Amino acid sequence: MNPLDNLAGGQEVLSQSEVENLLAQVAELESKTVIHQPDGTKSHQSKEAIQPYDFRNPVFLSAPELRKLRLHHEEFIRSLAARLSIFLRVEFVLQMSQLSTITYSKFVESLPNPGHLILFKAEPLRGICVLGIKQRLGLTVVDRVMGGPGHSVQTDRDLSEIEVALLDQIIQIIVGEWCSHWAEYEELRPLLLGHESNARFLNTAPFDSVMLALTLEAQLGDCFEQIHIGFPYMTLEPLINRLSQDIDTHIHDSAPERSGGSQWKDALDDVQIPVTAEFPGMSMSARRLANLQVGDVLELDEDLPSRVRLRLATLPKFTGRLGTRSGKWAVEIGQVLKPVAQITS
Repeated sequence: MNPLDNLAGGQEVLSQSEVENLLAQVAELESKTVIHQPDGTKSHQSKEAIQPYDFRNPVFLSAPELRKLRLHHEEFIRSLAARLSIFLRVEFVLQMSQLSTITYSKFVESLPNPGHLILFKAEPLRGICVLGIKQRLGLTVVDRVMGGPGHSVQTDRDLSEIEVALLDQIIQIIVGEWCSHWAEYEELRPLLLGHESNARFLNTAPFDSVMLALTLEAQLGDCFEQIHIGFPYMTLEPLINRLSQDIDTHIHDSAPERSGGSQWKDALDDVQIPVTAEFPGMSMSARRLANLQVGDVLELDEDLPSRVRLRLATLPKFTGRLGTRSGKWAVEIGQVLKPVAQITS
């Protein structure tokens, strides 16, 4: 049987344009997502405008807060690098590698294992913070403290009690410098609590709690290693609240300047500015100009008094109308002239 007979029997055939329109509609529907509103209505929004949210890695800091924290810790890192360089009498380079909020379980996974872990507090804040370094960096620092050249120590053995005590001097400088950089918001006192060599035995916070993880790239001589510092969110929460108030106050104070334009400065009150009034220029031939003599009269246009210009210094600023007041010449200000761009060589 000829299939054309079925089409002729009443089945509708779509044209090429109709097929393309249907495909375009399907593609448009696939590119949008249905949004269920709280009032029960539905709306469509493009998938590009929807940002995924990771419930396993929640974000508790806004963009301004995280930016302020990053700038704050960059200042802390610069000061710390200078203090350690002076203490060790050799250049100690520090750079920020990462600053982010992660869960406690992920932070523990990022710690060096085996490594040297230090537990500390910043009193009177709550929570226990963790600082972790590779044993190779710790031994290199201890070698320099004891008068060595500060070259990388090629061993991964555990630190002895004497080496731990010497390394605690460096840890005390790091923690103390961090606390001193928050003195503007609260007086903090560093307190070292203990040490661990394996991150799997750490149990200082619930595994689903949020941590602010700071990773530093450290260089001492030819030794390149990372330093990991983790702060529980409950430890930083009072500082972040005060930091947010500082941000809000700064925005509130700067808002009138943005909305109200330029603010007048009192230092400009006594500045002397010459104000001159001038008529539009007139033209004449060079012969007539050469024949001018004392007593000659020049005829001016009748509307000339209404076409006066006022200049502030050398800048034409207003139009005006010439007249008199109290027996003196005066100019009535009419309109403000638009600024004209000047080309200087």
